[in-house]
This record gives sequence, structure tokens and C-alpha cells, in this order.
Amino acid sequence: MLSQALLMALGSLRHNPLRSVLTMLGIVIGVASVVTVLAIGNGAQTQVNQQIRAIGANVLMINPGAARQGAVRLKAGTRTTLTEGDVDAILEQVPQIRAAAGSISGSGQVVHENRNWNTTLNGTTASHFLVRDWALAAGRSFNGTEETTAGKAAILGSVVARELFADADPIGSEIRIMNVPFEVVGVLAPKSPDQDDVAFVPLSTAKLRFLGSAGGMTRDAVAYIIAKATSDESMVRARELIEDLLRQRHHIPPDQDDDFKVADPAAAAQAQRGATRTVAILLTSIAGVSLLVGGISIMNIMIVSVTERTREIGIRRAVGARARDIRLQFLSEALVLCLTGGLVGVALGGLVSLTVARSAGWTTVIDPGAVILAVGFSALTGLFFGFYPAYRASRLNPVDALRAE
Repeated sequence: MLSQALLMALGSLRHNPLRSVLTMLGIVIGVASVVTVLAIGNGAQTQVNQQIRAIGANVLMINPGAARQGAVRLKAGTRTTLTEGDVDAILEQVPQIRAAAGSISGSGQVVHENRNWNTTLNGTTASHFLVRDWALAAGRSFNGTEETTAGKAAILGSVVARELFADADPIGSEIRIMNVPFEVVGVLAPKSPDQDDVAFVPLSTAKLRFLGSAGGMTRDAVAYIIAKATSDESMVRARELIEDLLRQRHHIPPDQDDDFKVADPAAAAQAQRGATRTVAILLTSIAGVSLLVGGISIMNIMIVSVTERTREIGIRRAVGARARDIRLQFLSEALVLCLTGGLVGVALGGLVSLTVARSAGWTTVIDPGAVILAVGFSALTGLFFGFYPAYRASRLNPVDALRAE
């Protein structure tokens, strides 16, 4: 019976613990590698998906170009070249764009009664939330009057709302942003931890009250523009038209570089995901080689075991064991070796994944399907590489086996 064969296999492996451990070492390393690589790869893909959701669908990011000091080119964004007029022109002249918004950002202290919080401050328009698919959990967005008259209205991210108001309702309450009083008119729905720590005010208010003067921006300037295309298919054409339009508006000669940069964050995230997938496939292939080496090691050890236990095989055949019973015995030993190695490898892979996540700050996701696949593959490795030694043992002549020394 299979249960008896498994018990015999466990007993045989206990008689040679060191050899058993060394034999299954290749399986342990292979399975641990597969689990670790898949956990890190799944975590990376999850993080990329979160980034895409945080940005919004079909979003183009338009940033100002880099300034020069003599022959030295500074980092991107050091030139103030984008304006609110550019935003209006994009909406009017690029049919592939459904919504667009200009913004300026900085950081500052937000205070409510005896609670305060340092957060990101963003001056923008109501279209910003449409572009980024960012819903309101409570309240409303900015109205036209607040945007044109520099109204003192604020929309809080969920983190800021929690830090300032705990479980209380913020709508209608007064807060102070850099010592300027504002009324909270809305609270945004949670999007992602690094996106929710923000407070929004109308663009005109930010320029007039704090961010504009601090950044040395002109009355019409914006720090960046975000635009939402009508569909994923229209992204490429929208980007081309925006680049042509801004070159015309900024009077850039054909032989000069753009003073702006149009980026597709979702495309960059997709490229990152593709690179992560390629690396994961490469590392999984390497782990597969380790499993192959482990399987060959098991086959070699099982052949040695058959040679050492020839008399045992002869005795079993003499008392009535059939050839298939002998095959089952040695296949069970190979299977137990690989399954044990697979389970140890899963535990080791999970431990390594958690260690990597904690020390490197990466996101890891251990997929139960990947664990089952790794253990199942290790079992198949045992059956495949254990078959020949088992078949060889079952073909031994009982008389010759009993005479063996």
C-alpha cells in the first residue's frame, strides 16, 4: 500500500539523515529561489499597479524644461515656462484631451485648533481631480468663484483629514495653512499612502497667498500641467499635438530643444513592470536549473541506495514482494525527499522574502498558487528522477540479489 511505502521511505531516510539532507539541498535551494523570485516579482507588479491607479488613467504629465547656467544644464523643472494659457490652449486645440489642469506645489504647516500637520500643499483647479480620477469622500470641489477670486477653500487628503480631525467631520471647519485661514470644503477618498498626505487650495489662492511668491512664479505661471486623454489609443497622438502646440506658443525655433517635457507616467510604469517580469523569468529559469541539479543529485543517490540495499531487495522479493512493490518503495523515497525539500524551500523562500521586504523596503506578495506550483514541481522532479533507480531496483533478480554482499 502507498501509506506503508511512505512509512518505509521515511524510516529509510531517517537511517541516513546527513545524506538525506545533502540530497534534498538542491531541491530546497531551487524551491526557495522560485518562491522568493515570484514573491518579489508579484510585489513589484502590485506596486506598479498602485502607482498607475494613483496617477490616473490616460494621464500625460507636462513639466517645464531645464535651465542653463553657462555651459551647465540644471535639472528638469528649473525653468518656469508653463502657463495657465498653455492649459487653456491644450483644452481648446487638442481634441484628444478631455481635461487638463495646471498646478503649483510646495509644503507647509496645516493647523486645526491644537492639532497640526506638515504636509504637501497643492494649488490647482477642480479639473485636477477629474484628470486623476480622484473621487471625493465628502463635501465638494472648488467652484468657479473660489478659483477666480482666490477663495480660501481647502480640500484635504484622507491622511491630513485624519491627523487634524481624527474621527470628526472636517466639512465646514476652519484650518490655518501657513497662518492663512481656510474653510474645509471637501475630503478626498483614499488613493495611496504617499498620495493622500496633501492639502489642495485653488490655484489663484496658492499664488497669491504663499506658493507663488515663495517660488518666484509670475502671475500666469504654473509648475506643471496634467492632461487626461479621451482614451488609451489617443495618448500618442495627444502627446504629439501637445508638443507641437507648446513649441508654437513658446516660439521655439526648429533647431532648439523643447523648454518642456511631456511624459506618460503609465507607460513608464508599464515599462518598469515589463522589466520586472523579464528579470523574474530569468531568475526563475536559474531556479529551475537548481531544481534540475537537485533532481540529478537525487537520482544519483537513489542509484547508490539501490546498490547498497541489494540484499534487502532480494529478501523482499523472496517473501513475496512484486516488482511494482519495489518500484513503489524507491519512488516513495524519492517523492518524500523532494516533498520535504519543497516544503523546507517554501519556508525558506517565505523567510527570505520577508527579510528582503523588511530590509530593502520592497513590496513582496507570496501567492499561494506559486507555493503550490513550486511544491508540485518538486514532487514531479522526485517522480521523474526517481523512476530510473526504482525501475532498476525492480528488475533485480531475487537470487542474484540474495547472493550480493
